[in-house]
Amino acid sequence: MKPTHIEHIGIAVKNLDECIPFYEKILGTKCYSIEEVKDQRVRTAFFMIGQTKIELLESTDPEGPIGKFLEKRGEGVHHLAFAVEDTDTALNEAKEAGIELIDKQSRKGAEGLKIGFLHPKSTKGVLMELCCK
Repeated sequence: MKPTHIEHIGIAVKNLDECIPFYEKILGTKCYSIEEVKDQRVRTAFFMIGQTKIELLESTDPEGPIGKFLEKRGEGVHHLAFAVEDTDTALNEAKEAGIELIDKQSRKGAEGLKIGFLHPKSTKGVLMELCCK
C-alpha cells in the first residue's frame, strides 16, 4: 500500500450552499463539481488546490455516516484520502498488515473513483480512504 499522493481531504459540513462561497473565497478558487453519492447518503463539492482536492461533504440523511459524524463531532475534517494504483490491492495489503478495514473491497465513490476506507481504530484515530481511478 504505497500512496502516490494525498488525493483529497474530506471536510464534513452542515450545508454545502452556505459553505461553498466561504471556501471559494478563502481558497481563491471555484468549486468545480457538486455531486450526490446516494449509496453514501452524501452530497459533495470539490475544489482543486495544486494536486490535492478539498471535498466538502453534506449529509443527505441524518442516519448516514456524515450525518452521524456531524451530530457527534460537528463540522470539520472527516478523512484523508490517499491515491493508490489499485484500491483492492491496497486494501488487501492493509489487511495483511493488521489494519482493520471498513471496506473489504472497493466501491464506487464520488467522481467515479474506486474507494475503500481503513478503520480509524487501526490508524491512530484518523479515518483514511484509499482511492484510484
